[in-house]
Amino acid sequence: MNSVLGQNRALTFQEAEKQGIPFQKLDSLYKSAVHTDSAQAVFKTTEQQANLQQAYVKLLQDLGAFLRENGFMWGNQVRGVNRIYLQADGSIDYFLYNFPEGQVAPEKEREFKRLLGLFIQNYRFAVAAPEKFAQCSAVRYSDI
Repeated sequence: MNSVLGQNRALTFQEAEKQGIPFQKLDSLYKSAVHTDSAQAVFKTTEQQANLQQAYVKLLQDLGAFLRENGFMWGNQVRGVNRIYLQADGSIDYFLYNFPEGQVAPEKEREFKRLLGLFIQNYRFAVAAPEKFAQCSAVRYSDI
């Protein structure tokens, strides 16, 4: 296994692939937060899933606030995809992301990655779990 596992990494999906830690490999190590088959999900009940959703929205709001506090502005709405890999205690091991090509200027994406890396170092997801897990979604970032 690659020595960078569990080091609070902010990476694009492509960077993770190049480093030998593609999302497929991570998916084999982190159970899905939710799944159509609840036996394969970490958060099985409707209440647990609602708490997960609230915690995920809070994470995105906290990230947005952190970006603003550090002078980062998107300038327009940006669509992307996130796949976040978390320890049972809510600490973030990996935050993989992807923006469609040409949607974010390279300098802006570098700054986003730098700030995201700082953000995840000490962030704790608002919901703990009995085991490590992954959460993913499409996302829209914008300035408020």
